[in-house]
Amino acid sequence: MGPRCLYGYVLRESNSERWRNPQTKLWKLEVPVCDVDLGRHPELRATVKELTGRSTVPQIFFNNIHVGGNDDLQKLAPEELQRLVSVVKEVPLPADAPPLPEQDQSEHEAGETDGEFVCEKDELADLVADLKHGSVIGSQRRGLTLYKKSFSGAHLVEWLQKEKGMAMAEACNTGQALLEKKYMVSVHGSGQQDGSFGEGKDSMDTLYRLLEDDPHSALNAGQTASCTPLQAGELSLLLREMILKLFSEHLSADGKSVDYKGMSANPVFERYCELAIQLQRVELLSLSREEKLAFFINIYNALVIHGALRLGVPTNIWQRYRFFNYVSYLIGGEVFTLQDIENGVLRGNRKGLAQFCRPFSKTDPRLQVALPHVEPLIHFALNCGAKGCPPIKTYTPQDIDSQLRTAAEAFLENDDGCVVDSGKGEVRLSQLFKWYKADFGSTDENLLNWVLEHMGDSPKKTSLQGVLSAGKTKVTFLPYDWSSNSTH
Repeated sequence: MGPRCLYGYVLRESNSERWRNPQTKLWKLEVPVCDVDLGRHPELRATVKELTGRSTVPQIFFNNIHVGGNDDLQKLAPEELQRLVSVVKEVPLPADAPPLPEQDQSEHEAGETDGEFVCEKDELADLVADLKHGSVIGSQRRGLTLYKKSFSGAHLVEWLQKEKGMAMAEACNTGQALLEKKYMVSVHGSGQQDGSFGEGKDSMDTLYRLLEDDPHSALNAGQTASCTPLQAGELSLLLREMILKLFSEHLSADGKSVDYKGMSANPVFERYCELAIQLQRVELLSLSREEKLAFFINIYNALVIHGALRLGVPTNIWQRYRFFNYVSYLIGGEVFTLQDIENGVLRGNRKGLAQFCRPFSKTDPRLQVALPHVEPLIHFALNCGAKGCPPIKTYTPQDIDSQLRTAAEAFLENDDGCVVDSGKGEVRLSQLFKWYKADFGSTDENLLNWVLEHMGDSPKKTSLQGVLSAGKTKVTFLPYDWSSNSTH
């Protein structure tokens, strides 16, 4: 009996829509199911594209017979479906069937430990815990402004001398270490801001705050990141594996719908939240361009879900504006909102929708993390929590540009992203191309050439080439579906 293979990044659908999941449908027909996750086996992407002509997932085969995606499976006539089932059950697997990935024992064992994090306590963690329970932190006034959960440099030094028996020099060195390790930050507008801590009057008068007491209510604030900081790439991999576990149980097969209710009750989500706390003190400046792309795309998509679970899904324009400008993580000692990640980091510090200025000023330390140039392909990887957004996937630094190009091909392959009307000489594109037109070349001509260049070989691409050759192509934009991607 030859195995039947379904190709997809995330193959399980949320519980409330399991009837739509191709796996469930085939299991009910007693068809042996072989799932291949292209997220874990990217080496098979090119082969699948060659066999199917498509970049979208999932793709379904009955032995060597390609059916299409989930919608194609659901539309099969009962008699045709039964014929294909018989093929799988009775016909030996032919040589031209899609290849299966090899999974050795070491890979299997690695999968069992995915996302596990062993905390090595930082040498200053216990001191910070004592500081939190001491009498140092409170409300401090500077002029007419009251700064809550803060303390002066003088109060910190006095506490270190009295409670920890340190001399002045050692206390100042400890204050400097707390700054450098991002346990505490200077309060904006309250004094010295150059990142130094010494015996001078400026340091003593400056107000400080524990990073975890960030007043912006970052979703990973409120607890101390007490573990020795990991390299950003290493932490990103751990977070990605945790996210993959959650997606495998609570994300639909096409990546478009999320079972928020089920995810919020999953113990894995709580472990993800605990791991996200370690983002507070992670080192970002050493990241390469490829590592930044993968790291911040994955963090953005996870933060959208985290924000929806904690604060609710935005349902109107005002709520969406607040959501994307308010929902944030503490990352590397700084606050990054969803807008900061998308427009500040990934778009090379460009103004976003309804923004009057760039996210990062010239003196903003977050500017050091921003990509030097805008990367248009990120628009097909970021999921904003609405049905009109691209599917949710996870990305790795290795071959990130190829992964993003595949995401763009899949988006343009779908009629939600691009429709070509040869009869009217019209091309209808997703609103994403209107909102971020500057990223794709500003003019209609440049935009259409970009779309053509990033389309996979398909009848739609041939149609677009024909329309462009005829000249005077009309560009319009499709309605955007802002309804929630929640399955409930």
